Amino acid sequence: MAANVRPPDPGADGRGDLPPHIAAASLPRRASPASERTPVYAMVGNPNCGKTTLFNALTGLRQKVGNYPGVTVEKKIGEAYSQHGRPMKIIDLPGAYSLAARSPDEAVTRDVLLGRRADTPQPDRVICVLDATNLERSLYFVHQIFDLGRPVIVVLNMMDLAQRAGIEIDARELEARLGVPVIAGEAVHGRGVVELRLAMSRAELPLPRHRWDVPAPIAPAVAELQASLSEGDGRPPLVARAEALLLLTDFDTVRVAGSTPLSARTTGILDAWRQRWAGQGTDWSGTLIKSRYDSIHRLCHDVTRRTRTQGPSLSDRVDAILIHSVWGWLVFATIMALLFFSIFTLAEYPMNWIDSQVAALGDWVKSTMSAGDLRDLFTDGVIAGVGGIVVFLPQILILFFFVGLLESTGYMARAAFLMDRPMSRVGLHGKSFIPLLGSYACAIPGIMATRTIEDAKDRLVTILVAPLMSCSARLPVYLLMIATLLPGDALPAGTKAGIMLLMYFLGTAGAFGFAWLFKRTLLRSSPPLMILELPPYQPPRFKDILRHMVERAWLFLKNAGTIILAISIVLWFLTTYPKHPDPAASPDVQIAHSFAGQAGKVIEPLIKPLGFDWRIGIGLITSFAAREVFVSSMGVIFGVQAGDDNTAPIRDAMRAAVWPDGAPLFTPLVCLVLMVYYVFAMQCMSTIAIVKRETNSWRWPLFQIAYMTGTAWLVCFAAYQAGRALGF
Repeated sequence: MAANVRPPDPGADGRGDLPPHIAAASLPRRASPASERTPVYAMVGNPNCGKTTLFNALTGLRQKVGNYPGVTVEKKIGEAYSQHGRPMKIIDLPGAYSLAARSPDEAVTRDVLLGRRADTPQPDRVICVLDATNLERSLYFVHQIFDLGRPVIVVLNMMDLAQRAGIEIDARELEARLGVPVIAGEAVHGRGVVELRLAMSRAELPLPRHRWDVPAPIAPAVAELQASLSEGDGRPPLVARAEALLLLTDFDTVRVAGSTPLSARTTGILDAWRQRWAGQGTDWSGTLIKSRYDSIHRLCHDVTRRTRTQGPSLSDRVDAILIHSVWGWLVFATIMALLFFSIFTLAEYPMNWIDSQVAALGDWVKSTMSAGDLRDLFTDGVIAGVGGIVVFLPQILILFFFVGLLESTGYMARAAFLMDRPMSRVGLHGKSFIPLLGSYACAIPGIMATRTIEDAKDRLVTILVAPLMSCSARLPVYLLMIATLLPGDALPAGTKAGIMLLMYFLGTAGAFGFAWLFKRTLLRSSPPLMILELPPYQPPRFKDILRHMVERAWLFLKNAGTIILAISIVLWFLTTYPKHPDPAASPDVQIAHSFAGQAGKVIEPLIKPLGFDWRIGIGLITSFAAREVFVSSMGVIFGVQAGDDNTAPIRDAMRAAVWPDGAPLFTPLVCLVLMVYYVFAMQCMSTIAIVKRETNSWRWPLFQIAYMTGTAWLVCFAAYQAGRALGF
């Protein structure tokens, strides 16, 4: 049933039995010595196979790694050095199960390997990272890459996990059968890195010894498409043949920005063959896939053996509890409760220490500098603004520690599995949960992680609702409001954690509610079935978790030292000038007379029905740059009002703030309403920029601003007015 149509056997000289007039053009040249040019390697593999860990080990970079699919959603480029000290460029591509792209992240991998991107050079060589515990599935992707006719190095990763599962792989036999270097290793433990670097250092690498019969009914279509892709689209012959097989197998319709489109001639040929086979009832896609897997199955049978009968693995036994319909939810709720409780207990001591140091620094400056605008700039602008936000660093670090722990152990994928059923009720599936859960840390990587979602409408809905998940930038606002609402030890930490949990619940409920609405109106479609790999549990990699925490801490402090510092200084100027004609005017009168006060009074009629005055309005305006700026804005505004020689915490100054009639400004109701406003409002310029980039349009980010801010105003109006009516 198979025609004798196959890629050439490279043989001893790597050119096989191609005719002379084709051989020179069809096969890529062997890599030139590194002294002449820098070789470009592409690192590819299935999701969660450990390739990013290997990439970090080779390049010394610190790309994020996690034990769940979809961590790498765009290409990363780094530089490594050979054993001889010569540079090599490595491109870490998003994980994929096939060259047939079904989601934007897989389209990036396909386009780079096929040379469809003008912004990225087509790799000279490919490093294929295989999951040794699932060799047959991993080899399907490798099988397609071999079609490209490029030098390949195969890395058998997770060999330790394969041995525990009773799987023994003969790496030397696999190397002999494939004709390319095969390196057994464990990327997490650094094993195999030296051997891989040695293989990469070779000036020449053999081409794959790749024999595969193309089924007879498909062979004419492959030949015609190959000719069109070579002549009209400018593909090298072997790359054109690989792309022809790809087009015939899975339609390959996903395109992303930067992709080179197919020519009209190629598209016409493809459509004609599809129509012909549809009329004949030929399952051309299934025939090609089956033919590949038949070849792979024979190979795996020859190079693997089981040393023992495999029973339920440790991961299977743990999953019997963690993804159970009852116990799984109890464990999930316990983990979330522990997270929020820790934010208020473990972080209390370092927060108090930072708070006292900030206050002491402000008092020291006041005691050493002469009174005047320069001293006020340092104390009421810089120290009050930046110090007011830095104090929340310990709690943000605890949040990222828990998120890193869930990612590293493999629990994140289980959380997505648990959430599949409730998310299906709003029109999404569990795969959307990973981007949404990631948005608790920051909406930007969460939105980028939606590239793993195949359906375009599901992806867009997830992008639109991701900013509703309470990110770490909201955490300082929540904590400040809770501290103002509940002074001192008025209530136990459990109550404070409960209020915090309520804010996170509101954001999650809002995201689900709007997802339900969008899926039934603007972006109507049926929810797809979820297919998600559950990776084996692994011990937490505390080194990676701590490194990621340090990186996030540095990013937070860098943000505080640049954006927040600049806004604090500008806001201090706007709250200080123009000076009131009466030098003895109170701080309240001075701020009301200032530029900031005048701007706040312009918007006060719009926000007064929510219980907010013009001073809170200033914070709402400035925090559009970033939500956490609200805290520094309050530090500047109420630090200016303090005006004495003792620097008090922001929360104490806010508790003392009053309306013109003497009524307290920050009542418990106002504190709660203000937290609710930040739950729903779109207050992040960086997120807006990312949404524009991911959707390639201003339509959706502008829609996002409108619906989120409008919802925030309506919900807060209803909550405040209802609270007032009930006597609060």
